[in-house]
Amino acid sequence: MSIEENVKQWLSEEDLLREVKYDENADFHFIVEFPNDNIMDVVKPTGKDCIVIACATQVAPEHLNLMNGADTLTKKDFIMALNFGLNSFLVDFELKVAQDILQQFVVTDQIFEDGLTKNELIKTLKKVFKSKLHCIWLIDQKFGRPSIDVAPSNENDMFL
Repeated sequence: MSIEENVKQWLSEEDLLREVKYDENADFHFIVEFPNDNIMDVVKPTGKDCIVIACATQVAPEHLNLMNGADTLTKKDFIMALNFGLNSFLVDFELKVAQDILQQFVVTDQIFEDGLTKNELIKTLKKVFKSKLHCIWLIDQKFGRPSIDVAPSNENDMFL
């Protein structure tokens, strides 16, 4: 079987595959739900010998409001703690920060073809998700939780 067929089968066996997406820059692009209510991408970029697991998260307006109310030192300390924390997960990440306030973050990891197994795929999905969870928990720790209850969203907004 091809890499695409293997990955598709493994994701289907675990009931994680939600959508097969056309992507002109990829040999394949799968949308997965892992765990429930969390959307992630599994992509094999064209011309690369790896697959990339990615999770992009837009910071919820409720969390942005909490961050806006914080002092500059707290905001800067949070961004530094976030960088150190994500680095310890051994993932790649990109933080979109405007005026010391986190707006969005993207966490990625890759598996090269020679190490691609079902076990490694699931472990990497878990690692990327745990990295996202770290970001959410750190926001709660530094700035507090929003005062309103927000229903879980499948839009990958950082609602709790």
